[in-house]
Amino acid sequence: MFISKSGRHNLPSLVALTVATLLAAGCGSSTTSINSNSQTVTGSAFVVGTDAPMASVVSFSVQVGIAATDENGNTVQLVSGSPTVDFARFNGLQTLIDMNDVPVGTYAKVAITLSNGTIGYLDTSTAEPTIKTMPANLTNATVSYTLANPMVVAQAGAPVGLHMDFNLRKSIVVSNGQITGDVIPTFAVNGVNNNDKGAYIDEFDAAVVSTDAGKQTLTVQGPHGRQFTVNVTGQTEWDGGAMFSDLTSSSIVQISGSLDRADATIDADEIAILSDSGFYAAGQVTYVNPSSGPATSFDLYVRGLLPTTTGLTLGQIATIDLSGSEKYSIYWMHGPFAQFLFNQSGLLPGQHIAVGGPASGATDPTKVTVKRVVLRHWGFNGTVVPGSVNTGNNTFQMTVNGFAGLLIPQTVTVYIPDNCEYRDGLTQLSDVSSATNVRVVGLLLKNPTNGNTVLVGHYVDDLN
Repeated sequence: MFISKSGRHNLPSLVALTVATLLAAGCGSSTTSINSNSQTVTGSAFVVGTDAPMASVVSFSVQVGIAATDENGNTVQLVSGSPTVDFARFNGLQTLIDMNDVPVGTYAKVAITLSNGTIGYLDTSTAEPTIKTMPANLTNATVSYTLANPMVVAQAGAPVGLHMDFNLRKSIVVSNGQITGDVIPTFAVNGVNNNDKGAYIDEFDAAVVSTDAGKQTLTVQGPHGRQFTVNVTGQTEWDGGAMFSDLTSSSIVQISGSLDRADATIDADEIAILSDSGFYAAGQVTYVNPSSGPATSFDLYVRGLLPTTTGLTLGQIATIDLSGSEKYSIYWMHGPFAQFLFNQSGLLPGQHIAVGGPASGATDPTKVTVKRVVLRHWGFNGTVVPGSVNTGNNTFQMTVNGFAGLLIPQTVTVYIPDNCEYRDGLTQLSDVSSATNVRVVGLLLKNPTNGNTVLVGHYVDDLN
């Protein structure tokens, strides 16, 4: 099975497992391994995950165990069992993995154990590039870290957490341009407070369980069954003209925000209704039919899915049929201008989108019907075109690499808005002139006036 360089892109049935819940739990004080005990004094702790990507890697699924040790030598298991995590799907965005109570104390040491890993990668050695998998040979199954900023868990204190950044580029061994299968696990692990940048929730997809209009709160259930309370305020922005009263128990939403200092709930900055009918799927567009004008269908490489009991599976290509009655919106963009930029004629291969509709419309992956199409941020790895940085126009050009590069072979103009953030050593647009490899997390759009592909940056990261 292959990715055709002309026309529709075909991928094998690759299993891309969802990020498993990282559960911080346990208590007790007299033994080195702390067991659950309801009488132990606890405080709130959370785990936020992201990655530093490797362009050719489509997935890196591995079973994960995490243990934290306090100043008295007591150890808390931060995951329940050995969940499977696909680190390749974070792609520059931070997501809340879980939040629970742990025994009060100062946790300065963390041990991460990996097992049963599988690498999904893009093989470009043949005429038609293919997606292949291989078992991961973990050269060091357990890696230990001392936190520069320990997790200080206090009773009734503000939530504290663990920020884990798995560096795929430094972890997966390459020899003569080929992935060998050897993995040297390399993490950046830090203790963070709820108001740190490393604790911000860029995106969190969840199903609505209930709403309270009086308190302006909603209870949501994440992909792994954990329920969270989300607070809506006058500063919360809604995408696609939605409002609180539109939420029902059939809604699936995307949320961005921070953890509340007082009660460990989520304070929402942004909410999008991905589905109002109980089903959603998210991933990258691989093919649009026709390539110009209003699309009648497109293919979606499925990376996210709720529920998992329809005809769709993670890692497959689903064909989305369009009738013209679907509602289009852009995450973090509001008003009629969003409709002008993204609509049935604005679909592009490489875009990261979510679709939503009734589960009955997703029984056959070859002809999925939906009601909503939402354009979302995604991380695009690429090479800066020399001499293309224009600080007067706040733009530069890049060629996209890896899997997304096959979908976006053309040079892309990157537009930098005033609120764009620079990371990993970059501080301003002029710094990009000296960077070779960058990742731009943002919105991929078709310029409605000339059809050119543009990328509106939200984050710009130095990958050198």
